[in-house]
Amino acid sequence: MLDQDLAELYDVETKRLNEQVKRNHNRFPDDFMFQLNNEEFAVLRSQFATSSWGGRRTNPYAFTEHGVLMLSSVLNSDRAIKVNIRIIRIFSKMREILSNHQEILIKIDKIQQQLAEHDNSILLIFEYIKELEQEKQQLTEQMNRKKIGYKRYGD
Repeated sequence: MLDQDLAELYDVETKRLNEQVKRNHNRFPDDFMFQLNNEEFAVLRSQFATSSWGGRRTNPYAFTEHGVLMLSSVLNSDRAIKVNIRIIRIFSKMREILSNHQEILIKIDKIQQQLAEHDNSILLIFEYIKELEQEKQQLTEQMNRKKIGYKRYGD
């Protein structure tokens, strides 16, 4: 997001937002924010038919998700404070959900392991049944076989 949009969101002037960023520069590494170069700014401006920026003397700053979060902690407007508190609550809730989610994943993993053991046991039972059927078939074939050898008269 651009500095102007964030200033409106946090209910501060763009100039004051940028002042706070400069005063707290060590809180905004390159992956939190960067300033658009002239070419990027020209492309951005050309995408809007009417410029709502008026005359800017410097190119705007663009903030990543982390930069937006950090801004809420360095700005002192009522809205920025409320946003900061809300962000903290959301992160706490997310941590709680992830913790519960982790417990559920562990339980699912245990169930999957048990199912794998059951599958192996069932396969083993089927193998035993096959072996028993083969033995039964062999016995049946042996009993139905014509007997060879000497026969006594009368048998």
